[in-house]
Amino acid sequence: MQDITTTAPNHGEDKTSTRSEGIQVISRAAAILRTLAEHPRGLSLGAIATAVQLPRSTVQRIVDALDGEGLVVSGALAGGVRLGPALLPLAVGARFEVAEIVRPRLEELARATGETVDLALFDQDKAIFIDQVQGSHRLRAVSAVGVSFPLHCSSNGKAMLAALPADKLKRLKKLLKLSASTPNTITDWDRLEEELAEIRRTGIAYDREEHSIGICAAGIALRAGQGDLIAITIAVPTQRFAEVEPQLGELLLDCKAKLSRLL
Repeated sequence: MQDITTTAPNHGEDKTSTRSEGIQVISRAAAILRTLAEHPRGLSLGAIATAVQLPRSTVQRIVDALDGEGLVVSGALAGGVRLGPALLPLAVGARFEVAEIVRPRLEELARATGETVDLALFDQDKAIFIDQVQGSHRLRAVSAVGVSFPLHCSSNGKAMLAALPADKLKRLKKLLKLSASTPNTITDWDRLEEELAEIRRTGIAYDREEHSIGICAAGIALRAGQGDLIAITIAVPTQRFAEVEPQLGELLLDCKAKLSRLL
């Protein structure tokens, strides 16, 4: 007699596949929303598809779903697809109290230096910009609120890593990939640990074209009232950085002392 083996369906694999597809859709929808945020007058479906590198049919389906929720508006009268009114209460809900408290200090640093000043929040394995005051120089470094930076090659990220408790840093080391963003990026933990020790000693973290060629930065990290780890950084075009570097350190440490009492 021959044995007949029947393979039962693997429902676990089905669930995993469904979950992965759901994550992919969310990621694509987020990319579309970020693209529209950069084009407030609206974009055509074709322009969106080109920007996010997705088929137009895929973009159409996602836009239709977002439109149904009021997260985007579309149509000829609207000038293509634009961000929708349902995002307004979400934006209000996403306001960070710490950003409101720290904002005057960011403005103070920007006035004193003429450079762009950023506030970032620690988020598991990255630093997320939650506020920014742009510099007054014609040539200035500018990023955007909501953008995330890697921890190992940015001044805000390295300041945060240096401020982490030893046990948390040890766990994080297993997750972080020290990928090279530029030829100056530190890509091994021995060198990075040496730099983190220096940051703990001086209180200042530096990014010398480690994240982006042409941009350097100095930063500090501190704890906010709810225990959030935040970082304040001053970003400077490389050609001006050496000249202002000592001043940046002094201003940032003074800012940290004032905020530590306030927070």
